Amino acid sequence: MTDDEARALIRTTLHQVAPDADLDAVEPGETLQEALDLDSIDFLNLVTGLCESTGFEIPERDYPQLSTLEGAVDYLTGLGSAG
Repeated sequence: MTDDEARALIRTTLHQVAPDADLDAVEPGETLQEALDLDSIDFLNLVTGLCESTGFEIPERDYPQLSTLEGAVDYLTGLGSAG
């Protein structure tokens, strides 16, 4: 998965979880939960949606890697090569 594909997937999944969230408003290094006012359930639904879309299980220990947009993109682009 490329960076652009990962960003598109995050955008699509985020729209399903929080339709009013604006991914373009997220500053580099800012957490998605803080920037987009997502609660813990919204974040969990985002991770679950990413799992369903990619077909890869994301273990709970990896959730912190998904907390920022850059981290989530890096994580998703590395999924295919990780295993």
